[in-house]
Amino acid sequence: MARIRLTKIFTFEMAHILEGYKGLCSNMHGHSYIMHVTVSGEPCADPSSPTFGMVMDFKELKTIVSDEITGRLDHSLMVRRGSEAAKRVEGLSERIVVVGYQPTCENMVTDFANRIMAKLPVNVQLCTVRLYETATSFAEWHAEDNAN
Repeated sequence: MARIRLTKIFTFEMAHILEGYKGLCSNMHGHSYIMHVTVSGEPCADPSSPTFGMVMDFKELKTIVSDEITGRLDHSLMVRRGSEAAKRVEGLSERIVVVGYQPTCENMVTDFANRIMAKLPVNVQLCTVRLYETATSFAEWHAEDNAN
């Protein structure tokens, strides 16, 4: 049977601080993120199944990404654990997300890929996560580049 790729596009608004960075991004600033998530698999071959012909339901992929990423990050501020910024914003809002890495686009796309992979059905593989920080700048994670 054919192997098919599915892509769903997500959007969320988030601010971050790149503490220690030499430039304007060391200040709190936000982005309108766009994220493309591509998975692959063989469509269900059981004609009696309501998912006959599907790799996975787009709604199921949306639920995974919402639970793991967009639902907790939309309209939030991301800061690095132990940073001065994290200390300054502690308790400021319920939407402060503290992570164990510098919240760059590259680190976020890797984190997001790992979160999504852990929740996908066993017959579905993550292919690509592309995270746009601006309309012209993105970081991309590919399974083929990260195979062990």
